[in-house]
Amino acid sequence: MKKIGIPALALAGLTTYDLLQKRHSILRTFPVVGHLRYAVEAAGPELRQYIVTDNNTERPFNRDQRRWIYASAKLENNYFGFGSDNNIDGVDGYPIFKARTFSDLPARPHSPQAFLPSAKVLGGPRARRAAFRPSSLVNISAMSYGSLSAPAVEALNTGAALAGSLHNTGEGGLSAHHRHGGDLVYQIGTGYFGCRTTDGAFSLPALLESIADAPVRAIEIKLSQGAKPGLGGVLPGAKVTEEIARIRGIEPGKDYVSPSRHSAFGDVDSLLDFVETIAEATGLPVGIKSAVGHLEFWEDLADAMIPGTRGVDFMTIDGGDGGTGAAPLAFTDHVSYPLHTAFPLVQRIFQKAGIAENITWIASGRAGLPDTALMAFAAGADMVNVAREAMLSIGCIQAQRCHTGHCPTGVATQNAWLMRGVDPTTKSARVANYMTALRRDLLKLSDALAVAHPALAGSDDIDILHADGSITSLTEAIGYQPGWGLPSRDDRTEITRIMYADA
Repeated sequence: MKKIGIPALALAGLTTYDLLQKRHSILRTFPVVGHLRYAVEAAGPELRQYIVTDNNTERPFNRDQRRWIYASAKLENNYFGFGSDNNIDGVDGYPIFKARTFSDLPARPHSPQAFLPSAKVLGGPRARRAAFRPSSLVNISAMSYGSLSAPAVEALNTGAALAGSLHNTGEGGLSAHHRHGGDLVYQIGTGYFGCRTTDGAFSLPALLESIADAPVRAIEIKLSQGAKPGLGGVLPGAKVTEEIARIRGIEPGKDYVSPSRHSAFGDVDSLLDFVETIAEATGLPVGIKSAVGHLEFWEDLADAMIPGTRGVDFMTIDGGDGGTGAAPLAFTDHVSYPLHTAFPLVQRIFQKAGIAENITWIASGRAGLPDTALMAFAAGADMVNVAREAMLSIGCIQAQRCHTGHCPTGVATQNAWLMRGVDPTTKSARVANYMTALRRDLLKLSDALAVAHPALAGSDDIDILHADGSITSLTEAIGYQPGWGLPSRDDRTEITRIMYADA
């Protein structure tokens, strides 16, 4: 009996510890058996010598990318040893960042928080009353409360506050879980959740009421998102709790399908009127978010903004290869261009129109790693938004069960037992650590290129290697002219002064 009792007591003790600890979501939700995952993960490098899957095979984020995010979030060593395991010479389209030997810039005063503001003042060119310079060029992308759990949203918002970043509410409205210190970007989707009339139309008074006492710094109008451009989102009735229904202005327990397009406007002209109405009423910068398909919309928008009387303050270009939203496979695989194709397509239109400098450009869609972010900055981005990478930092294991409501780590679910695994206090620190690490690595890359700020990296700073040994500059690959994608001379001068103020 003693031989049986000792293991049983040990097992009970381990179970109790796992249930009470707050460091690991998997162990908190799946005590004891969750240790098997960490054991296999620890032995991964050795096991991978005998199995097919390598560090760069998995998608949407491969093992190396996830390891960098996890290590950064936990303040562990995020360096890699023994050289690259990428097939650099044998891959077509491999990017190379071209380091400079000498630099005229002074030694950078690296701060512990990796201070890295936006190169542009958001809303400055259109003189919005509440124009401001975002203190972080890396911010948290739109993920609604409802699609994410309450503790996940709280962790992201608190983490955003710790990192000095902006947190986009997503189209599900502004909840109490968004009010933990982080500055907000309020997103308006086609369902107008949180700012709608009883019959589902947009309501400006409801919007003003929603943001009246909240730290909302900007408004984003979502035209489409990368997961399902041209398709409305679905919120199953099982997820529409009393709280979520109250926040969104809908009935509890009922399925809700967002319209595929907006009812408040139907063309570029009425869109710009809508933007200016909101900007005038709130004083806030107002922008749009969209995936990219047919380019006529963007050409018409650029033409309408040339006179300067109306315009959007920022554009969030979203990659069309899926994201945090659940969608039919055909949409994630085939509808709209991926980010690094989409962004230059739109940027070229506004560069030719001569108004690109008047817009703050935001890239989203797997832009939350140092290399992918720098590619976006070189193409003209001023900031990047991160979604899935932020989810990984708070415990997501890429189980790809977001659409089922049974996320094992409690991040993308409303299941009370599963979301118990997310402790907002520890996870908020992790998302802040990740954001800081990303900014720090972007600073290191900027130093290698001898530029003061990632947004000052140009398309000439990157070459594309081809499997046949040839080289194409990024400038040529994306069809840019010299200087395209860079902030204005005044913005370049000002951000350089800010970055070296203490040098």
